[in-house]
Amino acid sequence: MSEVPEPTEMTNKSVTKAVRLLRELAAHPRTGATVTTLAKGVGISRPTAFRLLYSLERTGLVDRIDNNYILGWEMARLGRRADPYAGLVARAQPLLQELADKFNESVTLSVPNSHDGLDLIAEAAGSHVVGIMSRMSTHMVGQQYPLHASSTGKVLLAEMPLEKVLALLPEKLEAYTSHTITDRAVLLRELDQVREQGFGIIDNELEEELISLSRPVRDTSGSLVAILTLNSPRYRFGRDRIPEALQQMQAIVERLVEVFWQDAAGE
Repeated sequence: MSEVPEPTEMTNKSVTKAVRLLRELAAHPRTGATVTTLAKGVGISRPTAFRLLYSLERTGLVDRIDNNYILGWEMARLGRRADPYAGLVARAQPLLQELADKFNESVTLSVPNSHDGLDLIAEAAGSHVVGIMSRMSTHMVGQQYPLHASSTGKVLLAEMPLEKVLALLPEKLEAYTSHTITDRAVLLRELDQVREQGFGIIDNELEEELISLSRPVRDTSGSLVAILTLNSPRYRFGRDRIPEALQQMQAIVERLVEVFWQDAAGE
């Protein structure tokens, strides 16, 4: 029996616009925003924004104080009950596995947390990975790595204002190998390079013979929302393979962006 074809267009445009309004409101957590400001930020008409905000207010997803809207009590309640990463991991996993299989190495996805650190939320491994190195083995989800000695950490630090980096890191940084950058001033110069080139790298800095590449994943406003990382031992992954890896990683980053936010950006 043949399968019933799915409708060509399943997206409800009003729901999509309402979600975009909620995301825009999240950018004004303290002061809130007027309907005019929200409509302009989302790119919809003021009457449409007002109608959607009225519906969201009736359901508790937004509140209104005078002429300003803020995220509502029901949004906070739902947020406390939600798994923040389950849906993200499910959508990202096939792409991580594709990259891991292409290079036969390990691939991870990390997201910034509220403590100026990173949560490693998803991983994939090629056939060569198991057993080669303690930090490159499977089951890395949930582990924390030093910001100054990991490629993910360098990408995160490069996003921060200088004042925050100086507050987070001491002048003398902990050494994990003889190649770890331990001088904060030297690290700051490398962070400038990370910002310019669009990726982070470590080579023997966290663990001997470990090379790691990280690329940022950004939302439609350009904010950092995740970091894609490829890990490998240097005996199998020489520096001559870095350009190809970065190119393939960028292709995966672009597909991650499409998977995560294409529907939310639709009209």
